[in-house]
Amino acid sequence: MNLQAPAAPSAPAAISVGRRLLVVDDHPVFRHGICQYLSHASDVTICAEAANANLALEAMRLHEPDMVLLDVSMPGTNGIELIKHMLAERPALIILMLSMHDESIYALRALRAGAKGYVMKQQAMENILDALKKVSSGGIYVSPKFSDKLIFKTIAGSTDDCGSPLEKLSERQLEVLQLFGRSKTTREISETLNLSVKTIETHRSHIKEKLGFKDSAELMDFAIEWMTTQEG
Repeated sequence: MNLQAPAAPSAPAAISVGRRLLVVDDHPVFRHGICQYLSHASDVTICAEAANANLALEAMRLHEPDMVLLDVSMPGTNGIELIKHMLAERPALIILMLSMHDESIYALRALRAGAKGYVMKQQAMENILDALKKVSSGGIYVSPKFSDKLIFKTIAGSTDDCGSPLEKLSERQLEVLQLFGRSKTTREISETLNLSVKTIETHRSHIKEKLGFKDSAELMDFAIEWMTTQEG
């Protein structure tokens, strides 16, 4: 994924959002770029930035933002779990998730956790202002394509599966799969997530079972190919 800072907006007038915003993303170049863009293109105030969950919680307590722009993938606690921690302390906090991962994998998880919207990074400069404006006024933001999919699933009587077999995985299992996809060893994953090697092995076994792989090699091939697609 290209993490270069976004180009300065060409719109002559700022779009009104009028909120204090905390930006949480572990890529400093992208984080700086999105902050610079929003500072020019809207009247949102960037009150703080953070690179991981612990720093984000500290910034939330110290700066008391109205809104949080939050990445899914970060070292340590992931974005979905961070949503839950933040809302446990600040139930009225408005959280918009910004991720490189496809909506079909994470958007519904984010909404269930309490986020008010989901924007893919590949489309951030096209949609971020509309998304912030909508969630700041009490709405929910997802792409029209994903919105249609949710409506279809609701009519059909289920939102448990939005088209991806990865919906079968828990947040932690999905996180483990991502790290396997980055060619991390079981021990490296255990150190990254602060879990025992045995726990990671158990997660791997459950992932393999849920996704129908016959062995760990097949699982690893899938994980690497999936992450290459997601991050490419």
